[in-house]
Order: sequence, then C-alpha cells, then structure tokens
Amino acid sequence: MELAHSLLLNEEEYNQLGEYQKSEFIFEWLRFLEKLLPADIRENQKKLVEQLTSLLNNAPGPPTRRLVAKNLAVLYSTGDTFSVYQTIEKCNELIRSKDDSLSYLPTKLTDLDSVVTLCFKSFEGSNYDVRLAVSKLLGTILARALTSKQTPGEHNFRRISLEEVMELLGTGFLRGSSGFLRASGDMLKGTSSVSRDVRVGVTQAYVVFASTLGGQWLERNFSAFLSHILDLVSQSHPKAIQSQMDAIGCRRCVSFILRATVGGLLGEKAQIAAAKEICQAIWKLKKVVDAAMSDSNLETRIMTADVTASQHVLVCALQELGSLIHGLGTTAAPLLQDSSTGVLEAVISVILHPSISVRLTAAWCLRCIAVALPSYVSLLLDRCIERLSALKSSPEAVTGYSFAVAALLGAVKHCPLGIPHGKGKVIMTVAEELLCSASQNSRISVQRTQAGWLLIAALMTLGPAVVQHHLPRMLLLWKCVFPLSPKDLETEKTRGDSFTWQVTLEGRAGALCAIKSFVSHCAGLLTDEVVQRLLPPLPSAVDLLTQLSSICKSYGNSLKTSSTVYRHKLYELLAVLPPKTYEGSFCAVLKELVADLTIPDSQIDASTFLLPSLCHEDDLLLLGPLLQETDHRFIEEQLILGNSVAGGSLEYDPYSIYEQVAKRDSIPKPLPPVLSVVSAATRLFGVIFSHIGNEIQLLLGPEEVKRSALTLVMGALESNNPLLRCAAAECWARLAQVVSDSAFAAGLAQVSFDKLKSARDVVSRTGHSLALGCLYRYLGGIGSTQHLNACVGILYTLSQDSTSPDVQAWALHSLSLIVDLAGPLYHVHVEPTLSLILMLLLTVPPTYTEVHQSLGRCLNALITTLGPELQGSSATVSALRTSCLLGCAVMQDNPDCLVQAQAISCLQQLHMFAPRHVNLSSLVSCLCVNLCSSYLLLRRAVVACLRQLVQREAAEVSEYAVALLRCYGDSSVVKFRVGLFYFPGTLFLVDINIREIGLEGALLGLLDKELDQRLCQDIKETLSHMLTSMAVEKLSFWLKLCKDVLAASADTTQEEETAKVDDASILTSESDERFHPFSNPRWSTRVFAAECVCKIINQCENAGSAHFDITLAQERKQRDSRDDFLVLHLADLIRMAFMAATDHSDQLRLSGLQTLLIVVRKFAAVPEPEFPGHVILEQYQANVGAALRPAFAPETPPDVTAKACQVCSAWIASGVVSDPNDLRRVHQLLVSSLVKVQAGKEAQGQQYNESTSTMEILAVLKAWAEVYIVAVEKQKNASDAQNHSLKNTKSVEESYRDTSSSASGLLDLVQADLGTLSKLWLAALQDFALLILPSEYASQLPAEGGTFYTAETIENARPHYYNSWALILYATALWLTTTGFIVVDPDEGVTNLSRPVTPTTMCQDSSTRPSVKSPEDVNTDRFHLILGISVEFLCSPRSDAAMENIIACLHALQALFDVPWPRSKIGGDQLGVELLNVLHRLILTRESPDIQLAALEVVRLILFAAQEHVKEKRRSAEEKETLPEFGEGKDTGGLVPGKSLVFATLELCVCILVRQLPQLNPKLTCSPAVQSGKHLLLSEDGSRLVSAALVILSDVPAICSPEGIVSVLPTILYLIIGVLKETAVKPQDGQLPLTVAASLQALKGLLSSPMARAEKSRTAWTDLLRSALVTVLDYGLQQQRDEVSLLTAITVFILSSSPEVTTIECLQKHCIEKFKITLDSKDPFVQCKCYQLLHSIFQHPNKTVSYPYIHSLAPSIVRKLLETEKAKPENAAELQVIQEGIKVLTALTATAEEEHRAHLVACLLPILISFLLDENALGSATNATKNLHEFALQNLMQIGPQYSSVFKKLMSSSPTMKARLESAVKGNQESIKVKTAKHAKNPGKSSSIQLKTNFL
Repeated sequence: MELAHSLLLNEEEYNQLGEYQKSEFIFEWLRFLEKLLPADIRENQKKLVEQLTSLLNNAPGPPTRRLVAKNLAVLYSTGDTFSVYQTIEKCNELIRSKDDSLSYLPTKLTDLDSVVTLCFKSFEGSNYDVRLAVSKLLGTILARALTSKQTPGEHNFRRISLEEVMELLGTGFLRGSSGFLRASGDMLKGTSSVSRDVRVGVTQAYVVFASTLGGQWLERNFSAFLSHILDLVSQSHPKAIQSQMDAIGCRRCVSFILRATVGGLLGEKAQIAAAKEICQAIWKLKKVVDAAMSDSNLETRIMTADVTASQHVLVCALQELGSLIHGLGTTAAPLLQDSSTGVLEAVISVILHPSISVRLTAAWCLRCIAVALPSYVSLLLDRCIERLSALKSSPEAVTGYSFAVAALLGAVKHCPLGIPHGKGKVIMTVAEELLCSASQNSRISVQRTQAGWLLIAALMTLGPAVVQHHLPRMLLLWKCVFPLSPKDLETEKTRGDSFTWQVTLEGRAGALCAIKSFVSHCAGLLTDEVVQRLLPPLPSAVDLLTQLSSICKSYGNSLKTSSTVYRHKLYELLAVLPPKTYEGSFCAVLKELVADLTIPDSQIDASTFLLPSLCHEDDLLLLGPLLQETDHRFIEEQLILGNSVAGGSLEYDPYSIYEQVAKRDSIPKPLPPVLSVVSAATRLFGVIFSHIGNEIQLLLGPEEVKRSALTLVMGALESNNPLLRCAAAECWARLAQVVSDSAFAAGLAQVSFDKLKSARDVVSRTGHSLALGCLYRYLGGIGSTQHLNACVGILYTLSQDSTSPDVQAWALHSLSLIVDLAGPLYHVHVEPTLSLILMLLLTVPPTYTEVHQSLGRCLNALITTLGPELQGSSATVSALRTSCLLGCAVMQDNPDCLVQAQAISCLQQLHMFAPRHVNLSSLVSCLCVNLCSSYLLLRRAVVACLRQLVQREAAEVSEYAVALLRCYGDSSVVKFRVGLFYFPGTLFLVDINIREIGLEGALLGLLDKELDQRLCQDIKETLSHMLTSMAVEKLSFWLKLCKDVLAASADTTQEEETAKVDDASILTSESDERFHPFSNPRWSTRVFAAECVCKIINQCENAGSAHFDITLAQERKQRDSRDDFLVLHLADLIRMAFMAATDHSDQLRLSGLQTLLIVVRKFAAVPEPEFPGHVILEQYQANVGAALRPAFAPETPPDVTAKACQVCSAWIASGVVSDPNDLRRVHQLLVSSLVKVQAGKEAQGQQYNESTSTMEILAVLKAWAEVYIVAVEKQKNASDAQNHSLKNTKSVEESYRDTSSSASGLLDLVQADLGTLSKLWLAALQDFALLILPSEYASQLPAEGGTFYTAETIENARPHYYNSWALILYATALWLTTTGFIVVDPDEGVTNLSRPVTPTTMCQDSSTRPSVKSPEDVNTDRFHLILGISVEFLCSPRSDAAMENIIACLHALQALFDVPWPRSKIGGDQLGVELLNVLHRLILTRESPDIQLAALEVVRLILFAAQEHVKEKRRSAEEKETLPEFGEGKDTGGLVPGKSLVFATLELCVCILVRQLPQLNPKLTCSPAVQSGKHLLLSEDGSRLVSAALVILSDVPAICSPEGIVSVLPTILYLIIGVLKETAVKPQDGQLPLTVAASLQALKGLLSSPMARAEKSRTAWTDLLRSALVTVLDYGLQQQRDEVSLLTAITVFILSSSPEVTTIECLQKHCIEKFKITLDSKDPFVQCKCYQLLHSIFQHPNKTVSYPYIHSLAPSIVRKLLETEKAKPENAAELQVIQEGIKVLTALTATAEEEHRAHLVACLLPILISFLLDENALGSATNATKNLHEFALQNLMQIGPQYSSVFKKLMSSSPTMKARLESAVKGNQESIKVKTAKHAKNPGKSSSIQLKTNFL
C-alpha cells in the first residue's frame, strides 16, 4: 500500500494487482491524495483530472465515489479551472446513462405547509433512522421559520407565529399524514387513528424544534409550550385518546416531549419555575374535578365528561412533575417549602380523582418527591395513612391513599436515612383493618381488599428488620385467604355471584403478591419453619388456578380480568419459590402453562415483547435500531409491540408501584394482564421444566424429547419473523450445550450446513447461518480445523450474495462469531477474510447499513484475533495492519452512525495492540466531532475509546483536541455543540468552547446533560484518568474547571438567598447573555466536581512537598513562572468547599464538607511566612465557620450533621486556631450537638429511622473524643517542652508559655463537658460491646436496645458503631488515665453541670441503681470493658479495618496501662500472656511500622506491669521473712509456651528482629541470600522497631527467677549482640546508629542486673557473659568493623559487669589489645572515642579492673602525646584527640597513688608546656594551635597550685620550660588587656569575651 502514496496514480503497479487489490489500492491512493491536494499541483492537474474521471467510468463503490468527488472539488478550487466544464459534462453523461427516474422527487418545495405535509407522509412506515432524519429536518425548519427574518426575495417562505407552529405539529400528531388541509371521511367519523410511526416521528420533531431554539427560548415560552403539549391528550382532541391503547401511546409521547425538553434543556433554577407552572396546570384541572365531584349524584359524578377528559393531562403533568423533582433532588426543597405553589397539596389533592390512572400517577409522583427529599417520607406517610383511616368509606380514597402509601414504602429503599421503625406497625394495623372490614360494605369491598394486600406487599420491601415483627400476623392472613381443602373450594364454587368472586380473586391475587414480595425482599427470614408455614395454602391456590376457566364460564366475562391477574400473580410467586416446595403440583401447573403459552391470538404479541430478552445481546444488532439501546427507546418501543398494545402503563398492575424501576425507565411500565401472564408463564415453565427434565426423558425417551425440540426449533429457524429466527438460533445452540454430546452438536452443525447448501430462500439462509455462529458460541469455541474450514467456506459464499443484503448481514455476523471463537486456528484465514471485508466495504451500497455493521464486527474480531502481532514489522503484518486501517477509514466515512461506532471500536482495538501505528491526531478529531452524536451507541463508543486513550496518552489527547480547533480557526467547528440525548431523548445545543475549557470541559458538559448511566460512568472514568495524569501539570486549568462548575450553582443559590425572584420573570425575562462555560449544572455534576477537587489534592500530595509549603512554592514560582502549586490556590479551595457545603443539595453538602475536611487536614501545618507563629489557614476561620454553621440547623439531615461534626473536630484538633475565643465559634457547634445527644434517643425526631439518630450521636461523641485526645496530647507535649525549656533561654520559655496556654485553653474547652462526655462515651462503648457479641448470644441482648440504639434497628446501627468506637475508646482510656481510675460519687458534680446527663447501666443514678457497686467493682467493669473491646478487635481485625482504628486501639491500651491500677490487673494474670499473643498476631499480619511500634509500646507496659507484680511479691516475702522464688522459671528455669509471659515476649521480639534483620535467624545464616558480616542499612522505621524490641528484651530478666533468667539469657544476649554486629557501621555524623545505641543500652541493663549477682545464678550468669564478651571480641576480627561500637561494647562489659567476668587474663589481654590497636588508628574520631572510653575505665573503682588497663595503655597515651610536639593539630578533630588524651592523663594523675603521682605530674607538665606558644608565635598561629595553647595554659594553671612542689622542682630544673611558660603567660595577659580595652569602647559586643577573661 505504500506504493499508492504518490501524487499521481501508479498505473504500472495498479495494473499488476488483482481485482480486489485494485479497489484497495485506489481507495488508499485517493485518501493520500486528499491529504496532499492543498499543495501546488498545477503541473500534474491535467493528468490527475484524467485519472480521477476515468475512475468514475469504472463504476467504483460508494466510498471511492465520495473520495473521487471530494478530490475533484478540491482540485478545481485550488488549481486551474480550464477543464471544469468538461468534467461536469462527463458527470452529466454518467447520470443520464443511469436508468434512475427522478419522478419520485417533488418538483418544488413551494411553501412551509407542503414541506410539513411531506414530512408527515415520510413518517408513514418509516424506520428509526428515517424518523430521526425527518424529525430533525421538520423540527429545524419550523424553528428557523419561527425565528427567521424575511428578506424581500422570499415570497414563499413566510415567518410564522409560535401558535401556528404548534398547530402544524399538533395537526400531525393528532391527524397524521392526512394533512391539516382536509380530513378523510374515516377521520371525521372517528373510525381512523393516526399510525404510531407518524405520531412517534412528530414527537421527535417537537423535541428537535424546542432543542434548536434552546433553553432560553423554552424558559420564555414555557407556559404556552406546556399548555399546547398537555392539550394533545385533552378532551379537545377525543380521537387521539379514543381507546386505552391510543391514550397510553399519546401519554408516552407527551411525557417524552416534556422529559426531553424540560428535563434536558432547562437548568435547575428554570426547572423549579417549570415545576411551579406544571403545578398551576394541576390546580386548574383540580378545580374542574372538584366541581364535578361536588355533584351529589354518584352516577353523574363518575361519568362526568370533564373529569374523565382530565385524566390523561393529569397523568402527563404528574409524571413530569415527579421526574423533575426526582432529578432536582434536595435542591427542590425551596420548591416544596413555597406555600404559594403548594406542590404537595396539588399532588395529594388529585389522589381522589375518579381515574385510577391519575391516582396511581399521583402516588408515583409522591414517591419521586420522597426519593428526592428523604425528609418528606415520614411526613407524607403520616399524612396519607391519616387520610386513609379517615376516608375508609370512599372507594377513591381507599385506593388512592393505599397507592400513595405503597409508593412511599417503595421509596424507602432509595432513602439511606430510612423511616422510623414504628411506621411498619402502623401500616400493618391499617392493612389488617382494611382486610377485616372489606366484607362490611360491598360497595368498597374490592377496593379495601386490594388496598389491604397492597399495603402488606409494599411493607415487605422494608426488609427483614421490619417484617420479622409482623411475620406471624401476615402468615395468619395468608393462611386464612385460601380454602383449607379441595372440598371447601368446591363449596365456594357453588355459592356466591360474579361480584363475590371478583372480590375473592382480587384478595387472593393480592395475597399471592404479598407473599412474592416477602420472598423477594426478606430472603433472610425464609427459615425452614417459615417455609413450612407458607406451604399449606399453595395446593389450594393451584387448585383454584385449574378451575378458573369453569368459574369464568359460570359467572361470565366480568371475571376474565380478575382471573388473569390471579393467574399472573400465582405464576410470579411460584417462580421465586423453591420448586421443591410445590413438586406435587407440577403436573397441574404445567398443563395451565402450556395452555397459556399456546393461545393462538397472543402468539404474535408474545413474540414481540418476550423474544428480545431471550436472544443474545450481540445478535439483536441484526434486527435494527429498535431493539438496540437508543435515546428514544421510551417512545420507540411501542413500535416493537404488536398493533394491539401501545406499551406498558401503571394502571395495568398497581402492585408495580412499590417495585424497583427497570433500567433506563423513569416509571414502571407493566404490560397488560394478558401479556404479563404469557411472560410469567414463560419464566415459570423454564423453572419447572428444568426440575422435571429427567422424568420427561424417562417417560418419553431422550431421543423423542430431542426430536420434538429440534422440530420446534427448526420450524422457528425458518420463520418469516426475524426476531423468532434469532431466538431459535439461540435455542439451537443452547440445546447443544445442554445435551453436551459432541456427536449431537456435530449433527446440528451438519443440519445447518446441508440447509445452507440447498436452500435458496432468504429466511432459511439467514436463520441457519446465525445458528452456526451461535452453536459454537455455547460449545466453547471451535476445536476442529475441518469444521472451521467448512464454516468459513459457506459463510464466505453467503456474505457475497449481493442479491440479499439480509443474507450478507446475517452471514457476516455469524462469521464474526466464528472468528472470535476460533482463536489462533483462524490465523490461516485472516488474509482472505480481510480482503473479503475490504471488498465488501468498498462495494456494498451505504444504504445497506446492516451489512456494513456486520462488516465492522468482523473487522473488530479479526483485529482481536491478530492482537499484539499487529505491532510486528514484517511485510505481511504491515500489509494486514494497513488493510485494517483502510477498513476503519471506509467505515468512518459511512453516513450511518452505528457503522461509525464500529469504526471507532476497531480503531480502539488497533490502538490497544499497535498504538504507534494509529494516527492519534486523526482519531481524536473523529472522537471530538462525534461527541455530539444523536445516537447513544456512537456516543458510548466515542467515550469508551477516549477512556482507553487517556489511560496512556492523556496529555496528547487533550492537546490534539485543542489543536483540532486551531486548525479550523474561528469557524463553526470551534464551538462543538455538545449534542447528547438526555433520557428519553433530545439533542442539547449547549455551546462549549473547547479552546477555552478543553476536552476536559467538553466532557464535563457532556456529563452534565447525559443520563445514560453507563455512558456517565465512562465519562467520569475518562475525566478521572485525565485528572490523574495531568492535574499537577495543569493545576490552574483543572481548578478553574471545578470552580466554574461549582460557582455556576453558587451564583444561583446566592441570588435566591438575597432576593425572592418572581417566578414568571424566570420564564419570560432574557437570561444573562454573557458566556459561562457551565450554565446551571446539575447537582450530580457539581458533586463530581467536588470529588475532583479532592482527587486533585491527593495528586498534588503525591507530587511533592512544595504544593503544601507556601515559602517553597513562592520561591519556585519566582524562578519559573510556569510552575504552579496547590498552596497558591488555597483561597479557591476554601471557596469551592464553602460553595459546595452550603448548597441546597444534601449530596453536594456532604461532598463540600469532605473537601473542607481534606483541606483542613492537608494545610493545617502550613506556616504563614508573613506572620511567624501563625499558619496559612488561620485567615480562613470565618469561612470555615460559615461553611459549618448551616449543617447544625435543626432541619439538616443527620448524615450532613455527622459529617460536619467530623470537620469540626478536625478543625479544632488541627491547631490552626489557638485563641480560645476564636475556637469557641466552632466549639459551640459541637456543644449544641451535645445538648441533642443528652436528650437521648427518645427525644430524637420521628423523621428518619432510629439508626440515623445513632449515627448522629456517635458522630458527635467521636468528634468530641478527637478533640479531647488532641487536647490531652498537646498538654502532654507542652509539659515535656516545659521540662526541656528549663535549660533554655527566656525566649524559649516564652514560646513554651504560648504553647502551654494554647493546649490548656483547648483542654479547658473540653473540660467543662468532660463529666457528661465520659458517661456518654462509656455508654457508647457498652453498646458497642453488646453489638460485637457472637450471634449465639443474641438472645442475651437487652430487649429494649442499648443507650443509643433500638433493638429493632440493631443491624442498621451496627455500622455506625464500627465507624466511631476506636476514637471513643481511646478518649475514654485517656480520661480514665487522667483520673487514675479514681471513682467519685456518680451524683457528685451533676448539679454543677449546665446540661442533664444521660445515665448508663455502668454509671447510673444512685436512686435507680439496683445495687451499689464499690469503686473497685466500677473500676474493674470499666477496665474489662476497654480491654475486652480492644482484645476482641485486635484478635482478628478485618482486612478492611482502618489503620487509624488499630492505632487508636493500641493507644488506648497504652493509656490504660500508663497508670498503676490497670497494670496491677494484668501483672500477675494470664491475661498478659493472652494479650501478648494477640499483639504478636497483629504484628505478623500488619506491616505498618506505626502499628508495630504502638504494639511494642503496649508490650513494654505489660512487661512493666509484670515487673511491678514480681517486685511487690518479693517485697511482701521479705517482710514475712519467707523467700520463695518469684518470677518465671521458679526453681527449675522452665518456661511453658502459651502460659509464659517471658516466652511470649521473646517470641514477639524475635519476630520483630528477624523481620528487620534476617541474619539473626540461625536457620538463615548459612543461606546464600543472607551474607553474614555484610551490614544491613535499616530504614528509620526499621531502626525504631529494632530499638524498641531491644528495650523490651533488656527488661525481661526482671520478671524471671534466677533459674529462669539463666534459661533465656543466651537468647537475649544472642539477639542484642547480633543486632550490634549487624547494624554497627561507621557513623557519618559522629553519632552512633539508633540500633547500636539501643543495643549498648540493653547490654548495659543486662550486665548491671541484680540477677547477675544472685547467688543461685551467679556462676552460670558469669559464664554466659564471658561467652558474650568473646563473641564481641571476635566481631572485631571481621572486615568493615566499626571500632567505636566494638570498644563501647567492651567498655560496657568492663564497667557494668562484675569484675570476675572481665578480669580473667585471656579476656583482659584481648580487650587491652583492642584498645592498643585502636589508639594507633589514623581516624581522629576513633582515637577520640577511644580516649573517652579509657577515661571511664581508668576511673573504675575496682583496681583489679582498672590497673591492668592503666599499666598497659598509659605509656602508649603518653608516647602519643609527646609525639604531638612535633606534629601540631591542623584541625578541630585532631585538637579534640589531644585534649581527650590530656584529660585521660589528668584524671589518671588524680586517681593515682601518692607515690606514683609525682612521676605522672612530671610526665604531664612537659607535654602541656610543649603546647604553649610565645607572644610572637601566638599572633601567626592557626586556630587549632591557639586553642591548644589556651587549653594547655588553663590546665597548667589548675595543676600548678595542686602539685606545687613537683611544679616548682620541674621549673627550676628546666629553664627552657620555665621561660616558655612565662612567655606564654605574658602573651596571654597582653591579649587580655587588648580585649578589655575594646570592651570598654564597645561594651555591648563583648560580653562573651568578658566572661572568658574573668574565668581565666
């Protein structure tokens, strides 16, 4: 194909190709030429024209023709036009040569009326694509006619008024294509109705008309528009609604128009005004109804024409009102609160309407209101129940209000906050009363019966928690509704009349429905016992089913509907029950099912509405757009059904009002009973047949069953109905799957092969070709090459049958299945298949869209088969790849949108497998253009492709989208019209400037209008991927996008708050014309924007610290202005969080509060550089307070208040605000919540479920707990700082004072309510302890519930406790710690509290307490409560348990064991061992260092408790003068695993140490993976963990007996010294590593342990310590050793152990040798440390220890110091070495015996004098020598007076030394004088020097 890339056609190469290749070659050349043509081609123009025109003579395919025409046009527009007329003449000749008559075209489009008439005629018999195109034409023309300005030359095209346009469209809707100029006789007589396709087409035209004019036009003209649309179903046009079928169809069309325009074009503010307008329409109709209902004559009242005529208008108005409010959500709250509109009153007022349709729709509208505004559910339920009870005698009231209650109950599952539990009891009582009173008044028997069972059925949707309390009563009613025996049923048949049977059937159908609802929604209650109680009435129910026909014959057709409903409900119940429960009735039921499924007059209708769900989703693509998901499905589906059914409607089945709505439906649409029975029978037949299949095979024989099934399916495969053929192919394949016999499957395939070879009719060929593909789909693929070749061969042939596009389409679809299923086997067929696809793409006319769609699926399957091979570079792969791209290009040019969707899917696959070979720029351009498609499937394909692209190349995709616009400049392409179909379908014309807001903004705009959930999810994921990839780099851009979305709503909110705007002005006044990228976005879009802000913060956190450091951010911003950082946008973040948190939408408020919470947590510690000591968030405290305050208003939902409490505690705890007065603003909000908590659960409002009260209370207590925890921690930190500051300057003390006052201020705020809080916290913990009991203890739970939960809502309350308990536990433990578990009288202090206290069973008022507990008992209860909760949680924390909960729990244990009394409870108890085992398991399962460190701290405290216990036991024994062995190990030294605290401690410490240092594991030391001697650099966390473990190890001996410690000492020493060996590295900063320091400290603790000197263990202890010392000394032989660590360890042994350990000669010599070697080190740091260690050893009080070191090492020290005279120190390190050496000699002199002291002084003095400098040398000396001079002089001045005799003797014997000393002293005095003089001149600058002078 590369040879085709030339300006002129390469004819030589072209002539060598085959026929198929020539078409591909030409198409590729034309594509290349199209890109090339803008260049200068004048030299080659003549040749090019010849080549292009010659191509036209060869009759190319449509894609090629389009490219030839396009290239010729560009050629003449950019080149010479000399031959243009010749070319035109040639084209004319070609046209004339074709025998295409133009007579079918209209001669002129003379005027608007003619165009409209033509469009109406075009709708007749049209398909979906035609209706879409014609409606777009009609709607656009009418919109232009309305808005156009007439020019002088346009006489025939006049501008018309809105009324005339509405009349034109209304005529088409009401009278169809007969036109508006005349009416046929049939229509005048009322015997003809408008065809459905015309009405559907006109409906779409209405939508296009309004959409073209836009949302602002609709706002201004809404009143007129609404009036006209509703008038379409009014009594003004009775012929449109002359039958129920017509009425339902028309209502659907009207609802579609309203939903698409009002729901899609208008913003939320305008929607609220529109809702008010709809309410006014309802009120007007209500007046008509009231006037008619006031007539006292019952007959007249019901039959009044005006009343019945209003029903359809009311249904449409109510349905749209409900949908509007449902979409608005809680933003509709102001609408419902507006008493002048009276929304609720309007809806409730029509519940009494005579029409059941109106009553049902009004109930549904109430359900929509309840789902949108959950706070109204309880209110509406109470109101409806009250009216139902009061108006029991009115049939309309009984049915209407029962519908309303049922609908509201169905809404509860969509309201997370629920309803009070007691409502269920009230409703059950009302239902029982209705059923019991049904027989009292025959006029309303049917209504009461239906209402009673409807309420019970709806009640079941509340779930097991509610239903279990009413189950016995419901089962009793169920039992009583059916005859007890067949004899009773026979008796029933002989008495009664038609009416009584109607009541009976209605009641039993209702009972069946209630039980079905119970089974569906309360599966948890279906125990064996309950099932057994359900079964007895079932045989009677089935018996009645079998006798329905005879009953109907006996009592007439009036029972037909009732019997059908009964049949339907029984089938539905049996389908959800376990089949074994009614095995005995299988035969009877099957007979009825077969009869229902074989009724002749229902077969056609049944096939249309049942078969799509039975076909495979992919196969339905063959049957056209009607069966695919489209935006017009709501109205188009009535064309799928048979002529006798317009679609489903609520009045067909009132019981559907409480059920879940089907996907993409806005209201339930149950089908008529006759069709519903067929549907239910089909499902039940499948259930029963699968359970009796084996029995039938035994009766009939397997072959007979197969033969019967095959005969049935074969007939359907050759049916004229394509849907039936499709279902038959599916059944054909599933038969093979079920039989699971390869021979049988092969036989089925052979049948299809034979048929396809012999048959010539379209029906057989399509059916069997699809059967082949389906067959292998369910057999798991094709494993045989022979079968594959046979399939491919025959499908190839069929796909080239140009005489039948249907055959081609079905064969190609089947081929795509074969390609997918064959996998690698298909590789040999790839090339010929690809050639076939390209040939067909280039030759099949584009009008055969189904063929092109199948070709697209084939190409997609081929690309999937090739997969990653497409990345190859071989010639073959390159050719295949080029062919795939060529095929995609042809499909992209196809006019059919679904073919374009296939092209995009293919390119998406190609990009996944071979991204380098897909032109991303071209692909993104295509995607951007098709974002506005009116086809849902194309929009889905576009966004799905974008979602994949941005995962890898987000930045490139974004850039290409904007670059595309730059290419087009300011043309109309710059502003993409985000045209998408809001359900149920309209093209939204929202101008979005992609150049300004980018592709990201366009997608946000798309999200705002789109309602297809799958598409919305894809858009969100696409935006999330783009945000993740680019948010940091394009920070300002993303934040502006989010701010624009949130600000668009905030402006509206603020307007509403500042002034009451007249609603009429909203709909009539001009809107602001200024451009705003997002106009009134929906609340769901705003919620997503708020979530995006949180994600942006998270991305910035991962990107670097500069985003949260304003100083660093400003510095980097100055260096490079392109850099951007989040902290610079803090004001915007606060503003966005504030806007969201104060919105009308509760969901948005929650998102806003969450955003605010994240902002507070992330920026709390960022300092404000301009105001030291302050943080950057401090300036926003007013904003934070204002954002939080509305959440604590009384009408705020509990979930919002709970989230606000979390933000409050985070804000107070963050430390942003330190001034108590400023803190009180937010603190007061928590105080107000605490008041509500103290009122108790009983005082909570009856608006929501009781569990929401639990949620709010626990949120408040958790918030207070967090604040208290932080206050205590700050106080503790301040106290630590105070201890530290005693050594520091005044400024530090002042700083501490500020910190201390801040901490105490916060604690003071909490302290005022701490008495109350402590009781509430303990009560909450007690509740939680009860809730976490195992299920077997459920019977022991309090019958009335806990302090903060009720027994009925226990399951709903449980998650709230799980969310809050940890911090409450920690706070309670801290409180108990601060009180030291001191218990005061519970009544004390209560009178001093400003608020009452909620008593708990733990701390009750003394007057109500059954028995007075001692303080010890109360303490013990509290201790076990906290410990029990902690241990239960830590034993097995769930995998999803938050790390914060685990850490809080461990901190609680730390606080608990931080005081003596709780430690006394575990010190000598087995409880400590169990707790250690729990902590060990936690450490094994949780890798978090924070968790492990917290656990180790608890271990340390447990060990400390054991130490205290052992000490106390020993002290008691000493007082009693009895000395038994205390401590683990007793007198044997044995430790029992599982019972030994020591063993558990060692086990845990080993776990920590070996995880961090695997070399410590003896089993691994020989492993090549662990090289001994190679030091391991631990992380900071690892070092802390190891150090903590070593501290614990050093404490273990204190709890052992002498024999016990001997058992464990080798292990402890091995671990301590092992850590020392493995982590000792030469320090870089002069500091020992943390682990080395900890090892040495632990070693010192062991060596100085009293156990080392205990009589019983002394010998063994000494031997073990000597061995340990040998190990340390041997370590010194290794390479890369750290001498300092080694010497320090040796020194610790020498100083801390008993002399007998280190004084044996061999060890002593070895130690001395180590010191000698180190003294000769070249490293000054090592030398210095060595001197310091020797200094300590020389001063050891035991001479047997110190003297050998002095004798051996002192001479070496003196020698080294004498050498210094020759080599003076050059730096501070060398100076320090000399100084330390002098200190050692000085100390040695002081400790020496008198007879040796003079000799030592005589050695020391010359050394010191040698360091002195004379007056001349002092001026030129280095700093090091000067400092050495001063050091020596100071030492001489001290030593001289001490040893004056030796000093004088030495001076007299050595004049040189004397002169040197005198010169040095004189020079020093001169220096002092100079400094003193300088100080006198400038006393303020020499205080430090003055000090030094005075000192000298």
